[in-house]
Amino acid sequence: MDPNSFWTLPGIEQQEFQFLQNLLAGMNDYQQQQFYSIYQSRRKDPQTILLVTLLGFIVVAGVQRFMVNQIGMGILYLFTGGLCLVGTIVDLVTYRKLCWEYNRKMAVDSASIAQTFQ
Repeated sequence: MDPNSFWTLPGIEQQEFQFLQNLLAGMNDYQQQQFYSIYQSRRKDPQTILLVTLLGFIVVAGVQRFMVNQIGMGILYLFTGGLCLVGTIVDLVTYRKLCWEYNRKMAVDSASIAQTFQ
């Protein structure tokens, strides 16, 4: 598998690219292909998280937290109006960090699944 194919993922940054390269170090081509397909389906685009966070001002606060599997915080944001919009503003500033933490977990999970393939 071509290592540059990760650059086709929307919104990928250098830090994520290097992390993915390190995860793939011990895998054969088939495992790398499986990893790519699993990770691509689970990964969240930072721009999508940003847009959903912006919608928290108008429609429903906390959807971005549900998207990154932070269910408890999502419920808290939902019932408190994004912690009176302060939490939503913080999420607007740190949306890349939210997305990176989620994507890192998904990459590790995807790698463990892909390594079971021969």
